[in-house]
Amino acid sequence: MEENFRKQLKKAKIIMVKVGTSTLTYSNGKLNLNYIERIVRELADLKNQGKEVLLVSSGAIGAGLGKLGLKKKPKTTPEKQAIAAVGQGMLIQVYEKVFSEYGHTVAQLLLTRDDLVNRRRYVNARNTLTTLLKFGVIPIINENDTVSVDEIEFGDNDNLSALVASLIDADLLINLSDIDGFYTANPHKDSGAELITVVPEITEEIEKLAASTCGSLGTGGMKAKLQAAKIAVCSGVPMVIANGQRPDIIHDIIDGKKSGTLFLPKKKPMHSRKRWIAFGLTVQGTIWVDSGAKRAVVRDGKSLLPSGVIEVQGNFDRGETVCIADEDGIVFARGLVNYPARDLLKIKGLKSSEILNALGVEGESEVIHRDNLVVI
Repeated sequence: MEENFRKQLKKAKIIMVKVGTSTLTYSNGKLNLNYIERIVRELADLKNQGKEVLLVSSGAIGAGLGKLGLKKKPKTTPEKQAIAAVGQGMLIQVYEKVFSEYGHTVAQLLLTRDDLVNRRRYVNARNTLTTLLKFGVIPIINENDTVSVDEIEFGDNDNLSALVASLIDADLLINLSDIDGFYTANPHKDSGAELITVVPEITEEIEKLAASTCGSLGTGGMKAKLQAAKIAVCSGVPMVIANGQRPDIIHDIIDGKKSGTLFLPKKKPMHSRKRWIAFGLTVQGTIWVDSGAKRAVVRDGKSLLPSGVIEVQGNFDRGETVCIADEDGIVFARGLVNYPARDLLKIKGLKSSEILNALGVEGESEVIHRDNLVVI
């Protein structure tokens, strides 16, 4: 299975490559110009072959540290934002210069999670990216660390690359790091760790194997990469985690060689709107349901009714995203809720016919309609 699927990667038309801070910069924070030139050369060659190429590049904060002569990443958000503002300009300037030497034009896109939460901005981002590809431009994408608080403190470009790969229906996502792939244990700590070359399905066992391997400059570890893999495969996009320091690693992957760890995509990917609900939106609360409601949602494909709700957590409003968890606390779905939390607390456990008496007004019969619900 693995060998046949890797051979199919040669046919990939839209290719997204993510490069992390630990790969792009030296330990002192300064940009590794030799590496940047090498990765640009590989991407430019793919473009010359007629493929569409997108690059998600970290390194703004790392580059800013080097430019300002700082040795450690600061802890306060204003300092991180200021350093990112300095570094981002340096980063895109370097990319523009090197890509132009190979005859290619680049465009910078700075995104935040809000750009993927708001449906209109989500669609606009997709339209912008597809138009840039139509014009033959190579988009270089990064989180907008200069204004985005949550993205700096909690986010990473692993998830961003998977979300954008989903957004544009990419054929392949290559996640380049400072590690050869996904291991049975942390290879930096366990000499007996073995490389897993293919992951047909992200199971609970695979999730347990994920261990953080982040360095002082990067924000993502293997847990973040596994979360990115979930987003990619559910969107029908194969993803490969590989060592960005290996020469010709991108070409090796696309040529079908057994490089890195390949995560196989699901045979039936989610519809784009379902992906937006499942991965693009920020969760505002949790709804706990009984076993009957879980069975109706998961097995029978039904909407969530108030009669199956046993507990509500969060201060969410109508139309916001919530997690749905079973009685053991295991989250199994997400959806856009029809009721604010304060009203849902009043109607939990009730039949739909009893909503009018409980609220004093006519309400939706479903807490979350099936069209706005995604089993994850």
